[in-house]
Amino acid sequence: MIRRLFAALLTFVVVFPLAAWGTLALWLRLPFGPLGRGLVCALWLTGLAVVVVLAWRHRWKPAAALFIAMLIAQFGWWATIRPSNYRDWQPDLARVATTHIDGDVLTVNNVRNFRWRSDTDFDQRWERRRYRLSQLQGADLFLSYWAGESVAHAIISFDFADSDPLAFSIEIRKQRGQAYETVAGFFKTYELAVIAADERDVVKVRSTVRGEDVRLYRLDIERATALALLRQYAELANDVARRPRWYNTVAENCTTVIFGMAHRLDPAIGLDWRILLPGKLPSYLQEHSFVTRRLSLVELTRRSHIGPRAAGPDPDPGFSARIREGVPRPGTRDVAAASG
Repeated sequence: MIRRLFAALLTFVVVFPLAAWGTLALWLRLPFGPLGRGLVCALWLTGLAVVVVLAWRHRWKPAAALFIAMLIAQFGWWATIRPSNYRDWQPDLARVATTHIDGDVLTVNNVRNFRWRSDTDFDQRWERRRYRLSQLQGADLFLSYWAGESVAHAIISFDFADSDPLAFSIEIRKQRGQAYETVAGFFKTYELAVIAADERDVVKVRSTVRGEDVRLYRLDIERATALALLRQYAELANDVARRPRWYNTVAENCTTVIFGMAHRLDPAIGLDWRILLPGKLPSYLQEHSFVTRRLSLVELTRRSHIGPRAAGPDPDPGFSARIREGVPRPGTRDVAAASG
């Protein structure tokens, strides 16, 4: 009975999950054609099937020897797949941000400020910009919804008194012709990129060109917290530029990276399921008082949509101020809420 129980545990708890993960990894990442990948996947599954048969026949030594050999081969190959900063990237992801702080001055290299006419028709502009940290006023969160109410892309934008906002977007760094697939995002398929951009680029393109539902939430955080978060972004950008890393659909994406930085600033910020579903972040933020609580979540969300205000002819210098019209600001009395 004990032997059968152990064999069952090995089969259903270890071998079956490993078979699923290993098969997907091999299929998605082997540099072969469909026939070659299919043959390797078949060999992998056959080997695991032999392990299961040997285990159920209580031939533990050969089962263990074969299983260990397969694990060494699989994970040894997996370890050779390394991220890189040097590929044939899509033009809008060709450069990643780097930063330098000298006293009160933050210098950001490769600030993207494209003029978009469509997803394939745009003017490329990469700029070096300088910001005075003493002029930082706060930070805002953009959520761009593109697949229902649970899936959204998060962008943090820092507001300065004497210059245009500076937006940071944690992006999937795709190569030319590469399309995004959710499952592939678990298997070392896409690198992660830290893009610094003008809001007229990274926010406006999603709302007016790609037709996404972009919503803006003014974050209710202290200026010191916003400054610390900005420094975290600056450090992250430099780290990714020096040491490329993989994007992961769940573990390393546009919201989990932000959560990681926020948690380092305040360890009391705990993991929550809504962090894994970015579209649900507003309820998490309001519950923890990171956005105003003077309005109901329904009303706050209704007023967060920037779509009707986003369109405007280039160079559109009033874009950032215009999209913030009517969006509740933290720390101020909301007239609409009071009159309601």
